[in-house]
Amino acid sequence: MFPFHQRSALEPACVATARRFVDQTLTSWGVLELAFDTQLVVSELVTNAMRHGGGAAQLRLLAHGAELACAVTDHSRTVPVAAAPDVFSEFGRGLRLVDALCTAWGWLAPDGSRKIVWAVITG
Repeated sequence: MFPFHQRSALEPACVATARRFVDQTLTSWGVLELAFDTQLVVSELVTNAMRHGGGAAQLRLLAHGAELACAVTDHSRTVPVAAAPDVFSEFGRGLRLVDALCTAWGWLAPDGSRKIVWAVITG
């Protein structure tokens, strides 16, 4: 579990902190071959939590066999939606990248006040 501090959860630096957490965790688990894709996915999920979810509250990484799951909790119940492709837009490609790199992704709101967006990467 990786807690984001209330003040830093809305700052761009928390994305870099999340990437470092991924690198350190995957290094300790001995699965560095998944680090690059996982860092990209986590960057997108944390950025989306900052932009659309009221800030990132928590990042979790879980490993089971050849699968790695990452989950980002934010402060919103708003459903994540992949934007229609637009080559001229600065934003809106994040969930499409997540979809391309992951075997599955989705969201849930277990307590009704926060949302968890999760993604599974297979090595």
